[in-house]
Amino acid sequence: MVACSDGSLYTGWTNDLEKRVRSHNEGKGARYTKSRRPVELVWHEAFPTKEEAMRREYEVKQLTRKEKEALIRGEGSRG
Repeated sequence: MVACSDGSLYTGWTNDLEKRVRSHNEGKGARYTKSRRPVELVWHEAFPTKEEAMRREYEVKQLTRKEKEALIRGEGSRG
């Protein structure tokens, strides 16, 4: 999850975290983050498979802002 310059949070998945954050900041990432640069990595989890990562991405995208902030603070639960 990255925090955007406008205060919003963007959630996605990748197999190369550093490259993905760099892409967002170069304007080559998601359309959403293109106009909200710079972005800062604020939270991440690692998964052994793409399928598990995408499943978790969907779950996180369903969370409220407060629940996402709890994850960032390390207070959220997994799954």
